[in-house]
Amino acid sequence: MIDRPAAWVAEAAGGHLLAGDPAAPGPVRAVIDSRIAGEGDLFVGLPGERTDGGRFARGALERGAWGALVAADAAAGLVAPEASSPAVIAATDPAAALARLAREWRRALGCRAVGVTGSTGKTSTKDILAALLRPALPTHANRENLNTEIGLPLSILEAEPGTEALVLEMAMRGAGQIAELAAIAEPDVGVVVNVGPVHLELLGTVERVAAAKAELIRDLPAGAACVVPAGEALLAEHLRDDLDTIAFGPGGDVTLAAFDGRRAEIDCRGARVFLELTYAQPHNLLNTLAAVAAASALGITPEGLVEPRFSRLRGEVVELAGDVTIVNDCYNANPMSMRAALEDLAAAPVPRRLAVLGAMAELGADEERYHREVGARAAELQIDALITVGEPALAYRDGFGGEIHAAATPEEAGALLEEIARPGDRVLIKGSRSAGLERVLGEQPK
Repeated sequence: MIDRPAAWVAEAAGGHLLAGDPAAPGPVRAVIDSRIAGEGDLFVGLPGERTDGGRFARGALERGAWGALVAADAAAGLVAPEASSPAVIAATDPAAALARLAREWRRALGCRAVGVTGSTGKTSTKDILAALLRPALPTHANRENLNTEIGLPLSILEAEPGTEALVLEMAMRGAGQIAELAAIAEPDVGVVVNVGPVHLELLGTVERVAAAKAELIRDLPAGAACVVPAGEALLAEHLRDDLDTIAFGPGGDVTLAAFDGRRAEIDCRGARVFLELTYAQPHNLLNTLAAVAAASALGITPEGLVEPRFSRLRGEVVELAGDVTIVNDCYNANPMSMRAALEDLAAAPVPRRLAVLGAMAELGADEERYHREVGARAAELQIDALITVGEPALAYRDGFGGEIHAAATPEEAGALLEEIARPGDRVLIKGSRSAGLERVLGEQPK
């Protein structure tokens, strides 16, 4: 809950309070979907390509919303003469007002903030870092995919009074977007998990991807901490002498000294950190090193059991009837994350390993090559069978050469999987969000 009065909320957003009691306690959270707006919610009516969200503000207020933040023309029609009417805040640009309100609430909390970005693994790193910090500090982290110029402000506004640490995943598709998020979150620690071939359709080269991710490094205040992969040449030119730079991974400041499948011994700048992990994937061990580095930058030495609340559709293990195990990692995919997921599948001690693969989106002119290379990697790892989903995913077969099945839709892939899966099989489901692979298991997009 935003424990500030309505007048503060309006001023912090850069808007004008046209209705409602200026001294009324603030909202519980902000929402942009009028259908879920309820008691205690501030509905923010955002302009869209086809319609202005402010048109739905009245419905949100009728459902008991605390108030509405909308454009001036929409606000005028919401003002009621009753003294007890909901708050109505008029703003020139509701999206900018939402960002400004989130930044002011972040400042009001007076807490430390960590920004986490990267081409792959940023969500898991965020989840792991939050798990490391929670035993020591009241910690708030983004839910699911609230990591964009709209989602990140909504997430910050969910943080409760008394929060001492914000862990904020930052997503981007193009130049300038990480800078926009950093301006809202004002992080004290910046984490770049890795840099790889993502969003090439817009950015063109991996070097430009690195520059876009490095906006987080550029915009940190002097004296802040920067966490980066050890030896990452693509980030070298973006590092700053006035930051405390912590490198993680082999050859870095934070390294994995030992791991027995459960207990991890980590060297963190000469100090020993002992953690009991509930996961063992190599990529998540590396993500854990990044998270330990970030925790150390906040003065926290984590210890004991680590049980992250991994976000939905990111490596979820589902047991199906017939002794078939599914690794549901279909939230997103790029060449780096696809290889990591296939390597994890190949390491499983099971009779057969199958992969249901959708396309990797936004790879630009080299799209076919990247898919072919992933298919070749699956062959090297001796994955027993592939099911490709959709026409762009057909390029996997050019590099694979083994047992392969093609499905036009996720539903068709699900039916194929039922036919070919055998007891004891382990199945990876992975593809970009646009592939909709949650439907392989009959789930609907959320």
